Amino acid sequence: MLEHESISNPTHSKTTGLPRKRFYRARAHSNPLSDSHFPVPISPSQFDLTLHYPHYFPSPDKSDGSKKIEFADIGCGFGGLLISLSTLFPDKLMIGMELRDKVTEYVKERVLALRTSNPGQYENVSVVRTNSMKYIPNYFEKGQLTKMFFLFPDPHFKEKNHRRRVISPHLLDEYAYVLRVGGIIYTITDVEELGEWMTSCLDGHPLFEAVSEDELVADPVVKLLSTATEEGQKVERNDGQTFRAVYRRIGSCVPH
Repeated sequence: MLEHESISNPTHSKTTGLPRKRFYRARAHSNPLSDSHFPVPISPSQFDLTLHYPHYFPSPDKSDGSKKIEFADIGCGFGGLLISLSTLFPDKLMIGMELRDKVTEYVKERVLALRTSNPGQYENVSVVRTNSMKYIPNYFEKGQLTKMFFLFPDPHFKEKNHRRRVISPHLLDEYAYVLRVGGIIYTITDVEELGEWMTSCLDGHPLFEAVSEDELVADPVVKLLSTATEEGQKVERNDGQTFRAVYRRIGSCVPH
């Protein structure tokens, strides 16, 4: 059916059935402080997982209650990282959070096409259009996530726009809330100043500590940071530098 649809649907490849990016192009970044109109759950319990993971949640009254989203890719772009993670961690539910509507639609179509052409795979990955800088606690409970990804975020070069950066001291408070102790934040950028900024913010936060180099070498996710996304591949083609910061959520130190 997908192949038949792709013949009459110019937005999809006739050979693979996958959506073609050129029909879903959008501005490289959006203003996260502007008001956009899309539905937002009032609490994590109101986030309808049946729309995203029908294999695990066929209906509200027939679902795997033990399954919860564990990975979140913030500003997921065209979904390259998510697609790679989906097969690397087939038992983990993961979601991309993207503000741009055309890009979100592309990822939705990409996941649906992959599910159709690879039965039994990619059922654990989905995407939602939202503003993660405003609504993270609306989607995830305290300590729910085990991994969060911030790959090649908008650098917002002007100092007056630094408040729009997706890694900042006050936003790290929210990320610490939804990450369980031991959970990992992965960040990477090709902008040195932004890399220094993100490292400084994470270093200065009492609930995060840097992951050791030995652990990074052993972590299969780390290599994907620079290779799985369109932005990372572009940097690699141009022999550009990347600046990575990977930190673990730690418990709070309660004074005696």
